[in-house]
Amino acid sequence: MKKQILLTAVLLVSAAPLARAGNVGVDLNINIGNQPREVVPVPVPVAPATPPVVIEEPPEFVAPPALGFYVAVGVPYDLYFTGNNYYVCKGNVWYRSPRYNGPWDVVRYKALPPGLRKHRLENIRHLRDEEYRMYRGDADHYRGRHFRPGREGREDKRLAKDERKWDREEHRHDEGRHGRHGED
Repeated sequence: MKKQILLTAVLLVSAAPLARAGNVGVDLNINIGNQPREVVPVPVPVAPATPPVVIEEPPEFVAPPALGFYVAVGVPYDLYFTGNNYYVCKGNVWYRSPRYNGPWDVVRYKALPPGLRKHRLENIRHLRDEEYRMYRGDADHYRGRHFRPGREGREDKRLAKDERKWDREEHRHDEGRHGRHGED
């Protein structure tokens, strides 16, 4: 039966161009089975929501020399400061903000600053904890880099100067490893 319907439809369609009449049309409707299925909407992927990071007061940041950027201490988040931005990692999603308390935008891992991508989170935490122990041990005589956000002006200039120094030191280290002109 199905072959007959299909053959008839093919003959009608192929015969239509041969007809010499002015108004020739073919209309074929075949419904087999029950009523048409209900269309199910496809779920649209949703971007990760802004992380529920709530920081009431400006946190203290220390800068372990081995890292080259600042790491927050005393907060329950992996919070970093580098390149005039704050970064937080929550649930394997990275966020960036110009302020320590947000608002936060999702940032791809590959778009993170190279210094931040260079280290594993476990290593960053370990180095942060070591540096913070030294800071707490003798804060009055601590010679490392540290800051608390909120002091605009001089503090921003000092942080920018620190970052330029770290970049120069890393560049010199890379030159020593790869030769003066990048040769191996």
